Parts: sequence; structure tokens; C-alpha cells
Amino acid sequence: MQPQLKHVSVIGRGGFHKLAYAEWGSPAAEQTVVCVHGVSRNGRDFDALAAALAAKGMRVIVPDLPGRGRSDWLASPTHYTDRAYVRAMSTLIARLDVDKVDWVGTSLGGHIGMLVAAQAGTPIRRLVLNDFGVRVSAAALRRIGSYLTRSWRFASIDEVEAHLRDVHAPFGKLDDAQWRHLAQHSAVPDGTGRFRFHFDPGIGMRFSIPILLDVILWQVWDKIDCPVLVLRGEDSDLLARGTVEAMLKRGPAAMNGRVTAFEFSDCGHAPALMDETQISVISNYLLTE
Repeated sequence: MQPQLKHVSVIGRGGFHKLAYAEWGSPAAEQTVVCVHGVSRNGRDFDALAAALAAKGMRVIVPDLPGRGRSDWLASPTHYTDRAYVRAMSTLIARLDVDKVDWVGTSLGGHIGMLVAAQAGTPIRRLVLNDFGVRVSAAALRRIGSYLTRSWRFASIDEVEAHLRDVHAPFGKLDDAQWRHLAQHSAVPDGTGRFRFHFDPGIGMRFSIPILLDVILWQVWDKIDCPVLVLRGEDSDLLARGTVEAMLKRGPAAMNGRVTAFEFSDCGHAPALMDETQISVISNYLLTE
């Protein structure tokens, strides 16, 4: 199964920019799922999950966030804000011509999903947070920031793959084909015979200021009342187990018994959602009425 590659124009600071997305499954499907990737990743991370969900009859929409993958870079690094991401995703959902969507978000994708789900009249029916919650570790953000603010170059895709196997080991026990898939879609030629990551280096600017305190998002969580599935890698340095336990007790969704959690073994931040077990957890949740 192969997706259709599309794009939509989004208005923002600096004018319109192209937001690229892949569409899996039939546009006539009764259920539409939006999958949103992490800060330095792109939509190709979800190929395995999207194909599996589409095979079960769902329509799956997988965008590249602004500045990543096939999407346009924004005019200035200062434009990569939560507001810009929410605007882009709102425009995308409007393009889909559906009343409701289910949302699967990894890390930053989970953060954006929370922001959208917290809005009055939100189109999100169900929310899956992959290794993201109401308290985000400052130490983990500093680790991510130190990575994003470096200028990485590689001599070959083999070198990219070796790098990803090291840096993203917390993704879990991926097989050779899965690591190769990530490598092939994580980097592009830089015009000098080498390879660079497939994102705008400007996205690291917001991490250039030292992050000293955990990010607390209870003010967002306390407005979410749709069903939520919180996924966590057992060795995650970004989402603490205690944070998940707190989310199961506080907020309108939790008070109405609409929050569930699942922890994956042998991985950290963030589960890659590429193996059958992880995919089954998500598909079973989304198919449950």
C-alpha cells in the first residue's frame, strides 16, 4: 500500500507556506486518523502504523510539520511556534472535510494534539499521546536541544543509519529494515556530496535558551475531555511514570474515566510505533467505540 502525497497552503507570519502530507486509505472511510511526528522527525516515521491502520479501513493523514520533510521551511526561525503548528494542523483538518479526527502524536506531535484537543469545539475525537504528557523533563529538553543546535553532516546513508542507531536507540529494538527506513527518510543531499538532516536547522533556535525548569502543561490538560491514551517507553527520560499516574487522576477526561495508559518495555523516548505490538495497542484503541 502506498499513500497519496499532497499539500495544503497555510497562512502564517511571512505569508503562505506549503504543508505536505501523505494520505493513506480511502477518503470515504468513516474514520480519519491524523499522525503527527516529533520535533526533528518527519511523517515517514509513521509509514508502518499508517499502512496498518489503513488496512483496517481507516483514512490516515500524516503531515510533515512546517520545516520538516517535504513541507516548506518558515521564513524565520522565530516562526516555529506552538501557534504556527496549531494553525497548520487546523488548516489541514479543515482540508479533510470531516467533523472529527483521531490524533496520534509522538512527543511534539503529542504536545500539538493536546493544544488542539483543549480548544472549545475541538475536532479531536480521541487523542493518543506517544511519550508526552503534562510535565516535560527539562533535562530531556536540554538533551534534545543540544542535538538540534548542532550542524550534522554525513558521508553516506550508511553513516546516517549508524548515527540514528546510536542517538535514537531509545526508539526500541528495531530490525535492520526499520533502521534503514528511518535513515533513508531522515537525510537528504546537502549539495556538497554529503547528507544533512531533512529539517530546517532553524527549528533548534527555541532550544538555544537554557531550559532550567520542567515544562508544566496542567492548564492545557485541564481543558481536555475527550478520551486519551497515554503511551510511555519504560525508560523514557521525557515522560515520568509519576506524570502518567497523575494524568490518570486529574482533569475532566480522567474524572470521566476516559484516560488510559500503556507502557512499552525495551524502549525510552519515544516508542517508534513500528512493531506489531505497539501498532496493535493503537489500532485496538482507535477501533474501540
